[in-house]
Amino acid sequence: MAGLVAVTGGASGIGAAVAEAVREAGGQSAVADLNAGARATRLDVTDDAAVAAWMEGLAGLTGLVCAAGISANTPSLTAAPASFRRVLEVNVTGSFLAAQAAARRMEKGGSIVFIASVSGLVGMADRVAYSASKAAVINMAAAMAVDLAPRGIRVNAICPGPVETPMVRELHDAATRAAWHARVPLRRYAEPGEIAQMALFLLDPARSGYVTGQAIAVDGGFSTAGLMP
Repeated sequence: MAGLVAVTGGASGIGAAVAEAVREAGGQSAVADLNAGARATRLDVTDDAAVAAWMEGLAGLTGLVCAAGISANTPSLTAAPASFRRVLEVNVTGSFLAAQAAARRMEKGGSIVFIASVSGLVGMADRVAYSASKAAVINMAAAMAVDLAPRGIRVNAICPGPVETPMVRELHDAATRAAWHARVPLRRYAEPGEIAQMALFLLDPARSGYVTGQAIAVDGGFSTAGLMP
């Protein structure tokens, strides 16, 4: 694939898998993350000035994947307001700031991909902040798809189910994993590379040039499962 793809949250997990997949497909990737690594620029996606400055240095930008995100244990009755606000600030505002700055740099059109979650499609126990944030991201993709279509920019959201990422390994104990395995028809977690391949599809105008404003579940059948044996 041609062009330059910016990836937020690209130092690990899904973001790192996307950056690697882009390079393997012949493209270039520019990676930013709060935890800077060998291939990542340190970036706080909630800092609008820093996000704009990072984007200003990216010439020939054709794609953006917003993979930066956080989660937290936030039961509806006991969630701390500060924790709720922080999750929304990173997941929603951070994604918006990156998308807005990238769209301003995409002079010849492009593709923006938000990493949302099945948590934005269905309710999740003890994840009211995360679920609310990902539902917002899904709707934001739809709204931005309308706004940016005249500029030739497509905007879509990927909604992964459980994925073997560092964040998930930290949050999911044995009981949580058993619950997911019982509800996912494919009976397993996804690998980050499987989500990255969907991102590649959405980034490539030759394969998805008429796809915009969509929320695509990559969840092993979780969000549409009915009665299961």
